[in-house]
Amino acid sequence: MVPVLDAAAIARRDVDALAALRKAVEDDGFLVVQNTAITPARVLEVIAAYRAFFQLPESAKAAVDMATTGSNRGWGAGGSEQVDPSANPDYKQVFDCGFELAAEDPLRSSGLSVYADNLWPDVADFRETVQAYYADTLGVCLALLQGIAAAIGQPEDYFEAAFSRPMALLRGNYYPERPDWATEKDFGIAAHTDYGCLTLLATDGVPGLEAQTRSGDWIPVQAAPGAFIINFGEMLEMWTGGAVRATPHRVVGSSKERISVPMFFNPNHDTNVAPIGSGQVILAGDHLKKRFDETYLHLQNG
Repeated sequence: MVPVLDAAAIARRDVDALAALRKAVEDDGFLVVQNTAITPARVLEVIAAYRAFFQLPESAKAAVDMATTGSNRGWGAGGSEQVDPSANPDYKQVFDCGFELAAEDPLRSSGLSVYADNLWPDVADFRETVQAYYADTLGVCLALLQGIAAAIGQPEDYFEAAFSRPMALLRGNYYPERPDWATEKDFGIAAHTDYGCLTLLATDGVPGLEAQTRSGDWIPVQAAPGAFIINFGEMLEMWTGGAVRATPHRVVGSSKERISVPMFFNPNHDTNVAPIGSGQVILAGDHLKKRFDETYLHLQNG
């Protein structure tokens, strides 16, 4: 059973809430949070925006196809990602957007793909809706990360300075009905761990996500619009020396289409995410770029 926690109780550092949070991040690697600053109506609004985009004809989506770029901004067609090299490419579609640097920011001329310019489709209100939701999620994610720091015995502001230019990636996932041709090697998204720090996942309420327990079993993880599924990536597991667990998860797919909206909350590119106090250096941007290059087929091919 995935624990369900109250974000407001975490924010006020309620002793019981922090104890439950510590157990969730150490043992489960998955939890559901309720009572955040983002309303169910806000979630339904952004899901509707992604649905309108994914319903466009292929020719319209192709105008913002990330396969024509050297980064992961814009639309990814079905089969454009392969998170598990032992499985076939994932049959879902995606739309990715990331942090937008200020016009005067020197990093704009750096060529770092993790800060690439966003691509936006010509769809009424899409950009405005997605960008507003993006901004909302940044605050929720940082507040949760502060609570996690407190729960695992670190200063609650330990991670805060590392998110002034976050490599935060907001994604719309579209999982169609599982195709008739699908084999045991075909998934909406195959088994994987997330690459970064903290993932804040909104869904349309349709089941599909499964997390792997320590014993190897797969259990369903579900939340209604307005509640959020939280899981953690490889970067945070490294950074905390294993105090936070990155848990494998997957979507096999079913007879119903499904939309989910994960915010992958990742730190600045030059953040050292080596274990706290280890003396090692592992740059967040290097880790994230390596994992992206392994996953997106157009980046695998250079």
